[in-house]
Amino acid sequence: MHRHRSRHRGGCGRGFGRRYPNAEELLQALEEHQKDLEQETADVADLIRRLRQERSTETASV
Repeated sequence: MHRHRSRHRGGCGRGFGRRYPNAEELLQALEEHQKDLEQETADVADLIRRLRQERSTETASV
């Protein structure tokens, strides 16, 4: 029995090589990435605030 080797090498699954985004797709992706970064920045700021509060509470109770 003869087996054919698969020609699929991964990628985006379209089978025709990498497809580059058009300007609208790129803009949408960048805006989504910006929102993610803004949320991450807010999370870091919240963590810093909570750590400072804990530190000041520990210092006040000592």
